[in-house]
Amino acid sequence: MNYDVIIIGAGPGGIFSAYELSKLNPSLKIAVFEAGHALSKRKCPIDGEKIKSCIECKSCSIMSGFGGAGAFSDGKYNITNDFGGTLYQYIGKQKAIDLMKYVDEINMLYGGEGTKLYSTAGSKFKKICMQNDLHLLDASVRHLGTDINYVVLENLYNHLCNKVEFFFDTPVDRIEREDGGYRIFCGKKEYTAEKCIISVGRSGSKWMETVCRDMDIPTESSRVDIGVRVELPAEVFSHLTDELYESKIVYRTPKYGDKVRTFCMNPRGAVVNENTNGIITVNGHSYEDPAKHTANTNFALLVAKHFSEPFKDSNGYGESIARLSNMLGGGVIVQRFGDLIRGQRSTAKRIEESFVTPTLNATPGDLSLVLPKRILDGIIEMVYALDKIAPGTANDDTLLYGVEVKFYNMEVKVNEHLETKYDGLYIIGDGSGITHSLSHASASGVYVARQIAGEN
Repeated sequence: MNYDVIIIGAGPGGIFSAYELSKLNPSLKIAVFEAGHALSKRKCPIDGEKIKSCIECKSCSIMSGFGGAGAFSDGKYNITNDFGGTLYQYIGKQKAIDLMKYVDEINMLYGGEGTKLYSTAGSKFKKICMQNDLHLLDASVRHLGTDINYVVLENLYNHLCNKVEFFFDTPVDRIEREDGGYRIFCGKKEYTAEKCIISVGRSGSKWMETVCRDMDIPTESSRVDIGVRVELPAEVFSHLTDELYESKIVYRTPKYGDKVRTFCMNPRGAVVNENTNGIITVNGHSYEDPAKHTANTNFALLVAKHFSEPFKDSNGYGESIARLSNMLGGGVIVQRFGDLIRGQRSTAKRIEESFVTPTLNATPGDLSLVLPKRILDGIIEMVYALDKIAPGTANDDTLLYGVEVKFYNMEVKVNEHLETKYDGLYIIGDGSGITHSLSHASASGVYVARQIAGEN
């Protein structure tokens, strides 16, 4: 065997697996294979001047590389079992919380000290939301910000690079079982290990499906979240964001009974492009450094769609909607809320005259030509519901960017050790379909490392 443990994917799950394994058993030979770039080489070419929109790089620096898609996210670690995944169903609620707190301690040790831990516990906004048919979910939220998150990852890499062998820009083509372990194939090269941890994130969902099919690992159909990213003046939500930073608010639409939720709230942040398997979608970032703050706050409004038999390709459904947006707008489409309600497409002139200055150069258009009616109706209802607790949300000049899609892996069948039916093959993080957040993915990495090291 070349290695004792091979880790596929250098996102939060892979990083914390490597960290904990090297800490508990320094003699282990560990290799991490990552399809994207090293952290220092991760840079999106969009500069707003020479390059204003996605040029579809072979490896998207926003979505892959050391740190995973979370590297350039807002750096929010939500310590809760109420959302972010179902890890607790496998390992227990208290253990899941304890692991998330442990991850938080590591982040503080490696550069996150001084950042604020917010909490929704006992918040007066919980009652205000309930009075308006909205539901505020419980969580403690550590906000690192995109800038401090980068520092933490940089420090973690510097700590690990002499303990673990990293292979960047090295996608794994396939995995095979062999006596006593696993063989991975990367182009013309092969590597072996006794144990293998797969942590490929959401961007690796298609690859994960292929692996499960080829190795006959059972999976269950999952869901896809489809919606828009809302951008408005920071003052509209400041009473919420100043106290809670991020508020996860859920609304059940009276028309269809669908759940619409806020997601990834970025106070004084910026809206950005994402490239997932060649499809351009939208996301948001924000920074801890006040010098990098904008005048706007952005957040996603997402409608979860679960599919049953005979349809199983939830990600394909989300991709088809995103491709339609790309077809009409050449990428992300932006529309004023007032234009959407009046049934007219936004124009460059209307956007320019708006009281909200967009932070992303997107194509003015009509989201009603892209999003299915049921999903769009839910988003509009949610905007009006939020307007009751944050007046100004439903203003004409509020910007909606589309589409935002959160792809979920089909949930892979694993046991209470997060191990597949094959001994020594573990699947963790968002690529497993079990976790949907930085904190849960990181916690799953620590958990499996402790399983392998015999510490649990």
